[in-house]
Amino acid sequence: MAMSERKTEDIRDTLLALKAELEDLSEMSGEARATVQLDQQSVGRLSRMDALQGQAMAQASERQRRATIQRIDAALSRLDSGDYGYCVECGEEIGAKRLEVDPAAAFCISCAR
Repeated sequence: MAMSERKTEDIRDTLLALKAELEDLSEMSGEARATVQLDQQSVGRLSRMDALQGQAMAQASERQRRATIQRIDAALSRLDSGDYGYCVECGEEIGAKRLEVDPAAAFCISCAR
């Protein structure tokens, strides 16, 4: 899959835009992940439980964002090394449609199963 320089730059731009969007979301959600205050005078018991649940959901979302950013960084490395578009498991070419849907895909459809 010999990619043209233009195609490589388009892919790089797409990956970098996705990464920037995820990093922005991460920054905006920092307050939601912050430690929940357990002061009973200022917040009732149910409100604290809601706050703890919201915090847990925000932390889970952050873990997913971080994992996706790592996948994007790995895809950018593969792009730099010329290995982008090939399965890291079997070495076969990853389908163009799969890469359109997930430009950070590291596995062909067979290995991803």
